[in-house]
Amino acid sequence: MEKVYYKRMRKAAFALPCAALLLLSASFAQQQQQSTPMRTSAVDSHEGMTIAAEPWTNLAQYKPAFPKKNPYSFGILAIRVMLRNETADSIRVNLSRIRLSLVLEDESRQELPSLTSEQLADAVFSSKVKDPSRRTRLPIPLPSSNKIGRDKNWTELAKAAEEASLRDGVIAPHSTAEGLLYFDLQSQFDLLNNARLYIPELVALEKNHGLLFFDIDLSRAASH
Repeated sequence: MEKVYYKRMRKAAFALPCAALLLLSASFAQQQQQSTPMRTSAVDSHEGMTIAAEPWTNLAQYKPAFPKKNPYSFGILAIRVMLRNETADSIRVNLSRIRLSLVLEDESRQELPSLTSEQLADAVFSSKVKDPSRRTRLPIPLPSSNKIGRDKNWTELAKAAEEASLRDGVIAPHSTAEGLLYFDLQSQFDLLNNARLYIPELVALEKNHGLLFFDIDLSRAASH
């Protein structure tokens, strides 16, 4: 079983401009009914880019997007992410590099990659409903490429996950992209009490300028 650990200097927190916070709050309010207030999201902003991340820790939040099979019941966490570009330049975010940073029992860290829609469906249909109160062994297994039998129900779930996911990696000037990222926590949702969403690769395309990485503390959002 592969383990991924890392050590990294934490950057200083950046202040969120009032105007950006108000804009994001208004945008969140116009979204689906399952959305929670902005105060439940972790927010970071710098260099004209603002990112808000909201871990979904309630079964009801998943139901509109997943009316049949609820990923949360199978130990999978969805994080709703909003990316707001306030600059005059398009910004590309490498979605494949995003990681959920977890502190394990021995105080080491694990970087957990997000699941594709197919990996999510595989994880759901290859496991039983999990009790969130029960802990499994650490570290958490990385997503597997092993395929299972794929029927109509599998296809429906994969399609629902894809439609709700964060798919747009290029944020146009003065625009917003949002969607879900999925992480298989094996029902160890208590790890969110000391978790961070690490977004390391952002590039302003016209200027070919790399932005400072985002390292968003999810502990406050997870406590609500």
